[in-house]
Amino acid sequence: MSKNLTKRTEDYSKWYNELVVKADLAENSGVRGCMVIKPYGYAIWEKMQAELDRMFKETGHSNAYFPLFVPKSMFEAEEKNAEGFAKECAIVTHYRLKNDPDKPGKLMVDPNAKLEEELIVRPTSEAIIWSTYKGWVQSYRDLPLLINQWANVVRWEMRTRLFLRTAEFLWQEGHTAHATKSEAIEESEKMMNVYAEFVENFMAIPVVKGLKTETERFAGAEETYCIEALMQDGKALQAGTSHFLGQNFAKAFDVKFANQEGKQEYVWGTSWGVSTRLMGALVMTHSDDNGLVLPPNLAPIQVVIVPIFKTDDELAKITEIVEDLITQFKKLRISVKYDNRTTQKPGFKFAEWELKGIPVRIAIGPKDIENETFEVARRDTLTKEVVSKDGIVNYINGLLETIQKEMFQKAIDYRKEHTTEVNTFEEFKDVLENKGGFISAHWDETPETEEKIKDLTKATIRCIPLDRVEEVGTCILTGAKSSGRVLFAKAY
Repeated sequence: MSKNLTKRTEDYSKWYNELVVKADLAENSGVRGCMVIKPYGYAIWEKMQAELDRMFKETGHSNAYFPLFVPKSMFEAEEKNAEGFAKECAIVTHYRLKNDPDKPGKLMVDPNAKLEEELIVRPTSEAIIWSTYKGWVQSYRDLPLLINQWANVVRWEMRTRLFLRTAEFLWQEGHTAHATKSEAIEESEKMMNVYAEFVENFMAIPVVKGLKTETERFAGAEETYCIEALMQDGKALQAGTSHFLGQNFAKAFDVKFANQEGKQEYVWGTSWGVSTRLMGALVMTHSDDNGLVLPPNLAPIQVVIVPIFKTDDELAKITEIVEDLITQFKKLRISVKYDNRTTQKPGFKFAEWELKGIPVRIAIGPKDIENETFEVARRDTLTKEVVSKDGIVNYINGLLETIQKEMFQKAIDYRKEHTTEVNTFEEFKDVLENKGGFISAHWDETPETEEKIKDLTKATIRCIPLDRVEEVGTCILTGAKSSGRVLFAKAY
């Protein structure tokens, strides 16, 4: 099987696009800017979904589903949110088509079927959900309200790229209501930590937890917490956000509750979400010029077994051994595939599973049966070793844990090497152009300076790290006083 992938060092963007398609994760559809997530890609997304869903439920959240369409007046109720998403909105204006009298076989919009009120196709669901919460919340006994939904959203992006930026994408969005400000802030921070735990422990991607600047904040939020990851090309990717909404949406939709003294108060809100963009992060953090490299905790298939045979008799003997192995693997909840296709040669199969990023490959031939040893290949390091038949299942179980840890460590090492402190604007530009990665620098905390740096360099403030050391310094651009460093980077 010929992979023919562009090398990452030659054209990272082209490499990414080719890999997503050739590894059978997704492809462009007949709808501009929208993708088809193929079964193999969707299987990875399902594993992400299952783990996150478990974590949400463990923290007390329940799933619900809300409409795809939002009446325009409802969408406009919270002004900052509406203004922030206005340029990306798709709008439904009519509810019927009819035959075009001038073009037989073609359809046209029926001018008599104009909607009384236009409907926004949700770019995010705060408006429809908070309008619903008005009927759900009357008393402090109804709080906290901890709701999540798994859904699709539409943001009319002009420049699209599979998983990273598409006009329609899949995500989850949590929306919670609380009796006090402190509870809502605690919820925002808790969900940021849930995201960080998932991305680090399952995706093997280290993240920086931080706060967005006022300019980069979610439209309608008082504070946005985020986790930022670093890709192999030195660009940052926002991997998840959690927003403290204050009482903005409660006031916009009149969501009040009677407190224990019987007094009416507005509730405090949060919203938080991650999307199929995480699939892009998974590809870009770990993969190489041979294809995908998947962390075992998210690989739909963790182990593939390839038989090496010439005759039906040899295949039958190998299959007997493999069936016993599969039974043992399943007891340990290790997902395994036996690739016993007779239509493809072993070399083709090796290349295919390497491209698809299967963490461990076992090859078994007649000589292996004779010697009671198997050849085990690791996808992440492309190394092979000969392992005794006895105890191979426990060995593989331990190997999968080792691969998961070492992939995470490799990503941490990369981030460490590509996080640079600078003290002047000249240094800043030099690192940005010649090294990339996160740049730790002082900023005078004004939106004007933030915007000017962005205009001059295309770098944005990714976050104000939560663990940053408070230190007095001077802004790299203006020389004005700064109370601490922030992280800049070019980003997806």
